[in-house]
Amino acid sequence: MFPIEYNEQTSIPVAVLAKWFQGVIASAVIELVCLVTIISAFMSIVFSVFSAQKVNAKSFLGGLFVISPVWLIVRCLGAAFAVMVYFKIGPAQIWDKNTGGLLLHDLMPILFSVFIFAGMFLPLLLNFGLLELIGTLFSKIMRPLFKLPGRAAIDCTTSWLGDGTVGVLLTSKQYEQKVYTQREAAVVGTTFSAVSITFSLIVIAEVGLIHMFVPFYSAVCLAGFVAAIIVPRLPPLSLKKNTFIDGTLPDPDAGKIPDNENVFSHGLKLAMNRSAQVTKLSDVLTDGLKNAAEMILVVIPVVMGVGTIALVCAEYTPIFDWLGMPFVPYLELLGVPEAAAASKSVVIGFADMFLPAILIASVENEMTRFVVAALSITQLIYLSEVGAMLLGTKIPVNIIDLFFVFLLRTIVTLPVIVLVANMVY
Repeated sequence: MFPIEYNEQTSIPVAVLAKWFQGVIASAVIELVCLVTIISAFMSIVFSVFSAQKVNAKSFLGGLFVISPVWLIVRCLGAAFAVMVYFKIGPAQIWDKNTGGLLLHDLMPILFSVFIFAGMFLPLLLNFGLLELIGTLFSKIMRPLFKLPGRAAIDCTTSWLGDGTVGVLLTSKQYEQKVYTQREAAVVGTTFSAVSITFSLIVIAEVGLIHMFVPFYSAVCLAGFVAAIIVPRLPPLSLKKNTFIDGTLPDPDAGKIPDNENVFSHGLKLAMNRSAQVTKLSDVLTDGLKNAAEMILVVIPVVMGVGTIALVCAEYTPIFDWLGMPFVPYLELLGVPEAAAASKSVVIGFADMFLPAILIASVENEMTRFVVAALSITQLIYLSEVGAMLLGTKIPVNIIDLFFVFLLRTIVTLPVIVLVANMVY
């Protein structure tokens, strides 16, 4: 996850490898994604319906395929949608290039490749002491500002430089390992799984303001920082339990630095103790394979299922137009030009982050395009990728939580973005 320059862009090795691998398997990746969704749905039916009593839910296979009826339906929908898009059968609304076609042909190849390498390399982040060292060093910053462990800074950095999906994966694994409490996992997953710099460039280019990237990204960072302080202190995130995944309470003395040590020496000692627990290379490889299998078999069908439904609603129904109407007076109060046009693109970002940029690109007022583009980045929760990923993990958030967090982030970040926009324009 160390930043590198590749093809004149800042990225991280995992993202570079994923892009390379995507090119290698380009001719077969769509078929692989379809196969994965079908296998996931079939195995879930077998394990959850016919063999639920015979399988230990805490085993690896049980954790993958013994699921609730709701998630079984979502996985089956994901498989059905993938097949419908691939063969272009069924209602055209499902396999249209702006709905299921967008997910299967544009997003899924990226996720498939990222999940393989992120999953394989995740033990290098988790098992060799980096998080213990960074967590100790950043604890003096993260706790007072965000009420989070210092190691949450790693999740944010990983998302910011590489991909928000990797940040969600990292958060999910730490939650399962009793590193984050329910509240901390929910906050990190919905607040620090930031959109990468690379995608931010794509968004600002779509609205024709690439020359404004520096003030644009400054607005994004400032608004994201403000939202990270305020939103976790409000419901629904503030109502999440401060207990681990198994219901146990965290040690109140955890993270305290002994009197005879400083921050660095204590962090280094914790890091060395953690890395000393790794004795076999085979264990590291096995953990990596399990991570990759879990993300591919669990998350990809959920993203395909939930994401397709969200995009169909955005493309073929007025739901998001209706939801955006209450924002017209708020935008007018903040002085955003063409508030009515902007309001239609405010809430639609919940379906997919790129939709607001597409909708607002035709608006003539440059300030309005600037505001909506920056807002679409800071809203963070969108069901075609990060939102569906969060739902597919064990992080304790549901779709209602995600929608309210999305609305709160919209309300909190808009004034900050408009303030920057007024300074620029």
